[in-house]
Amino acid sequence: MREYSRRDFLKHSSALAAGAAALGCNPHLLGAEPKLQFPTAPRERLAVGSWPFRMFIEAPENKWARDPKLPGMDLKDFGAMVVRKLGVRNIEPLSFHFRSTDPAYLREFREATEKAGARVINLAVDSPASFYDPDPGKRGQAVEVTKHWIDIAATVGSPSIRRNLAGPQNAKPDVGRTVESLKEVAHYGAGKNVIINLENDNNFTEDPFFLVEVIEKVNNPYLHALPDFCNSMLTHDQEFNNRALTALFKHAYSIAHVKDSEVGGGGKLFTVDVAKCFAIAKASGYRGYFSMEWEGQGEPYAGTQKLIDLTLKYLG
Repeated sequence: MREYSRRDFLKHSSALAAGAAALGCNPHLLGAEPKLQFPTAPRERLAVGSWPFRMFIEAPENKWARDPKLPGMDLKDFGAMVVRKLGVRNIEPLSFHFRSTDPAYLREFREATEKAGARVINLAVDSPASFYDPDPGKRGQAVEVTKHWIDIAATVGSPSIRRNLAGPQNAKPDVGRTVESLKEVAHYGAGKNVIINLENDNNFTEDPFFLVEVIEKVNNPYLHALPDFCNSMLTHDQEFNNRALTALFKHAYSIAHVKDSEVGGGGKLFTVDVAKCFAIAKASGYRGYFSMEWEGQGEPYAGTQKLIDLTLKYLG
């Protein structure tokens, strides 16, 4: 059998790509699915989201959450803070926390993040535009917003985005329309080599079993689940949460959200069995990142550190 050299491989790959282009195919789609190399060291699998630190973030779309009594922080400095104060190198910025999406600012953000020794492993993207709006034009807007953030993810070096499933006031969650929209989104993500993740965040519009049905019907390796440890506890019990996480982790690939608690309506604190959550993730064979998204009572630095310590305990 002939042994191929690296030069042979590159020539062969170039020929395939050229052939695909000639046929009108996207070369990225030849590989069929993303192939991320995940770290195995426990601390290297950790990430920190910017959402718990929203009271510090200076950004036009974050004014409602910014606490003027606290020192401000530009998102481009978030990675350096996480490395310095929390000893973690992976970050998960929220879309509302970008001061701008102009190319110049995105370059500044990426350069500052990489200079700090940090990297973006997911962008959490929120938009009111709905994938299942009865109006085709509005569904098209949701698709275009998502494509825009896929482009941003590629620019800042993020391998994935998390896109929320917003619900219009005049419609209940609809599998068919959501699948139709997300097929186009997943195809676009494949072309940019950016994964799209769906999270069990809103317990009405993003019911975990609704998400699983959508993911299975889209059937594209660039559409995955993002299991959140505690969100379902706001309206359900631990038994439901266990079933939900088991279903979601079967479709998870690159990221999951770690929480030990969450504050709900009226200030009520909901807690979750963290050990069980990690056991479900392990049983599924999940090898991706665990992003700390502290939502409990108190200030975010101590809360996030608590989640980091818990995660290292269960991954160690």
